[in-house]
Amino acid sequence: MTLGAAAAPGAAGQVQSSHATAGARGVIAPASVAAAGYDIVDVAGGVHPFGSAHSYGSMLGRTLSAPILGMAQTPQHLGYWLVGNDGGIFSFGDANFYGSTGGITLNKTITGIESTPSGNGYWLVAGDGGIFSFGDANFYGSTGAMQLNKRIVDIASTPTGHGYWLVARDGGIFAFGDAKFYGSTGAIRLNQPIVAMEVSVAGDGYWLVAADGGIFSFGNAPFHGSTGAIHLVQPIVGMARTLSGNDGYWLVANDGGMFAFGTATFKGSLAGSAIPGGQVVGITATGG
Repeated sequence: MTLGAAAAPGAAGQVQSSHATAGARGVIAPASVAAAGYDIVDVAGGVHPFGSAHSYGSMLGRTLSAPILGMAQTPQHLGYWLVGNDGGIFSFGDANFYGSTGGITLNKTITGIESTPSGNGYWLVAGDGGIFSFGDANFYGSTGAMQLNKRIVDIASTPTGHGYWLVARDGGIFAFGDAKFYGSTGAIRLNQPIVAMEVSVAGDGYWLVAADGGIFSFGNAPFHGSTGAIHLVQPIVGMARTLSGNDGYWLVANDGGMFAFGTATFKGSLAGSAIPGGQVVGITATGG
């Protein structure tokens, strides 16, 4: 197990943040990919594009039966799905609708969505680890019948789409299909709970991010830095890897503050802005 310990700004990874305590701005990350961009999504279903990202629509101004909890990009990055915590799915751009749990009584609310590599389907995961597969997304197992120490907070697909990882708030990892186990923080005392995960390009490692921005790297997922040593205005709620490789990642905070590490470049943030619904819930990469 390789554990990426929280580092001060500019140590190991180069950090560029939209806001933090004085002196936490760090070193500007190299702009290696001109087309870098990302979408930030808020709890009201607003989509906020930065850099090369484009908005293909949102749920702003529409009545939602449940708050939005996240989004997933299509493989072509010409569309995306938004998902509510009831499993309601909203498709935009080249994202097609393949089904939802919006009309199903769930044991636990939905906590994550992941697209298949083809973009012709997706998985939803609930807080108990129950898996709901739609389109060409196959079911490879779940933790729905297990007694979990902490609830599941995210799901990530393998590059083949023939498996997936689930991660719990304590960093416990559950691997299904062709997903391999590279380590976890399940036995580590965390300062803050895990909120999201990202997978390396080859699927031979993954990152876990905690609410304080602490990064935990496993397998061949390299550590580029964290906000673990920075006083954050609001907690981290999401993470996105650069599409160009394993050389960088972005973290987004609940107030839309952005933190870029490695070759991930800062393209803007929502910090200080009036955010619909009052909070950001996630981020997806569209380039870089």
